[in-house]
Amino acid sequence: MKILVTGAKGFVGRNLCAELHNIKDGKARCYGDLKVDAVYEYDIDSTFEELDAYCRDCDFVFNLAGVNRPKEQSEFMEGNFGFASTLLDTLRKHNNRCPVMLSSSQQASLTGRFGNSEYGRSKKAGEELFLEYQDETGAKVLVYRFPNLFGKWCRPNYNSAVATFCNAVANDLPYTVNDPSVELELLYIDDLVDEMIACLKGEEHHCEFEGLEVLPKTDGRYCYVPTTHKITLGGIVDLLKAFAAQPRTLMIPEIPANSFAKKLYSTYLSYLPKEKVAFPLKMNVDERGSFTELVHTLNCGQVSINISKPGITKGQHWHHTKWEQFIVVKGHGLIQQRDLNDPEGKVLEWEVDGDHIQAVHMLPGHTHNIINLSDTEDLVTVMYCNEVFNPNRPDTYFEKV
Repeated sequence: MKILVTGAKGFVGRNLCAELHNIKDGKARCYGDLKVDAVYEYDIDSTFEELDAYCRDCDFVFNLAGVNRPKEQSEFMEGNFGFASTLLDTLRKHNNRCPVMLSSSQQASLTGRFGNSEYGRSKKAGEELFLEYQDETGAKVLVYRFPNLFGKWCRPNYNSAVATFCNAVANDLPYTVNDPSVELELLYIDDLVDEMIACLKGEEHHCEFEGLEVLPKTDGRYCYVPTTHKITLGGIVDLLKAFAAQPRTLMIPEIPANSFAKKLYSTYLSYLPKEKVAFPLKMNVDERGSFTELVHTLNCGQVSINISKPGITKGQHWHHTKWEQFIVVKGHGLIQQRDLNDPEGKVLEWEVDGDHIQAVHMLPGHTHNIINLSDTEDLVTVMYCNEVFNPNRPDTYFEKV
C-alpha cells in the first residue's frame, strides 16, 4: 500500500508518518498483515509536481493539511477549502478513486461557541466538498472532526493549551489560566494514530454528529476516534505541577493504563529541557555502603538501590506488615530469614548473585539480613518495598537473624 500524507510536517502528520514508516520498515509488528510500501509526505514546501505524482500513485490519502493561525481570516477558506479542492481535482485527473481521509474539527459543527468561527466555516466547506466527491466518484471518504489534540511534538503557544502548559511547566516559564473550570475534550496523538491505522484496514469508527455530541452509527457519514478525555484546565495544571515535583519527591503520580494522566505525563516529559532530563538522587552513605531511594508511588510502595561493601551484613530487622523483595543484580551474597514465631529458630538461606538474578521475599514477622560474601566486590541489590518509608511509623525492629 502506498500512502499519501498531506500536512506531513504538522503535529499529526509527523506522528502518523513516523508510525507508517515503522510499519513500512518492519519495526511495528502489532498491525497484523498490514503492509506499507511507500509513504509520500507532502507539505507546504512541496511542489505541485510532487503532489501530482503522489496522487497518481497512492492507494490511500490522509489529508491533514490545513491553516490554523493565518494572518488574515480569508486565508482559512483559501488554505483549508482551497487545497482540498486542488487535492481532489488532482485525484480526479488520474482517475484515482482510492480512499481519502479528511482531518476536520469540532468547530465545523458551527454550534455553541463555534457558531461564528471562520475556521469552522472553512472546515465545514471542506467536509461538504469531500462528501460531494464521494457521491460523485464512489471513492470512500472518511471525515473526522477532531477535538483538542495533545501529545509529543505538538507546538506550544500555537493552538494547543496542553502543549503550552506542558512547555511552560517543564521550562519554568510563566503561563496564565484564565478560568480553571473550563472543560476540554482532548484526544491523545497515539489514539488518533491508532485510528488512522485502523482506516487503512477498513476498521474505522463511523458516526453522526448532533452538535458536538458523537452518535456512533455503523453507516454514519462521519468518523470519530472512540477514546477521548474530558478534564478542566485546572485539572491539567494540577497534574503538571505534580509531575514537575517528581524529581524532588520521587513520587510517581497515579498513571493507570489508558488514563489521561498517563498520556499527559508522557507528553510533559517530551518538553523537558536537557538540564532537567537527569536529576540527582540522595545517596545515604556510611562505612557499610549506601542506600538510595529511586521511586515512590502513591499506592504501591517504593524502589531503592542498596550497595553493600565486601564482607558487610545489612538488615537484621523485621516488620509487622511491611514486606520487601531483594533482587541482587551484581556481586555474590547470602540472604537469611528467621520466623520469630518458630520455636526452633530455623534460619532460611538463599545464596544469590548477579549472574542468576532472582527476587527473594522478605516475609512479615521474619527477621532478615543480606550479607556480602565477596572479599573484593560490592553487592548491589534492588529493593522493592510495598510502602513508602514513614519515619513516624517505620514498622522496622532490630533483631539479629
